[in-house]
Amino acid sequence: MLNIEPCRKNQPNARSWPQVGEGRPLSEFLTTTDVPPGRDGASFQIRPARPDDCETIANLVRELAIYEKLEHRAVATADDFRRNLFGPRPYAETLLAESSGRPIGLVLFFHTFSTFRGQPGIYIEDIFVRTEERRRGVGKALLASVARIAEERGCGRVEWSVLNWNTPSIALYASLGARPMSEWTVYRLDEEPLRQLASLAPALDLDDPGETRLG
Repeated sequence: MLNIEPCRKNQPNARSWPQVGEGRPLSEFLTTTDVPPGRDGASFQIRPARPDDCETIANLVRELAIYEKLEHRAVATADDFRRNLFGPRPYAETLLAESSGRPIGLVLFFHTFSTFRGQPGIYIEDIFVRTEERRRGVGKALLASVARIAEERGCGRVEWSVLNWNTPSIALYASLGARPMSEWTVYRLDEEPLRQLASLAPALDLDDPGETRLG
């Protein structure tokens, strides 16, 4: 896991943040951003994803899975992204990078909360740039866009994970001031272990948080 902690200046009132789950689109906060041409003379744009981008998001995520040698785990469909990113309760937000209208990368992220800081944060679930579009500053621009969102929303940090063998990405992250959280170990529950643990939970009345009964 890597961590970037932005400086805190002129934090807006928290009530003004476009929060995931409020049904307020990211486009109200961040419009299309044109990135100046790089050394190759080509420019690209970064914009918030829309519901009609879900097939593109699914394709880019599959390409990321292939790059990470995890293709067998990439089972998400366009409908999954449409439901969970743009449904009644969105769980994450996405920015797309495009060049001449063609998608070349994405970053997908969501909010977290630090109890030690008493501040929200952002976790980047995926950041990906197509192989032929790398070394143009696309990845850096996507990360910078998320950092800007974090600053505007009063977040204390941005975090993400990287595979240990992915040395090009690690070098980029280090150059931006990110540091590895090597003293932490990530744990995960999914599939049957998740179902087994869930079956042990006390009965909860989600409409009345004060009510908890032992099953």
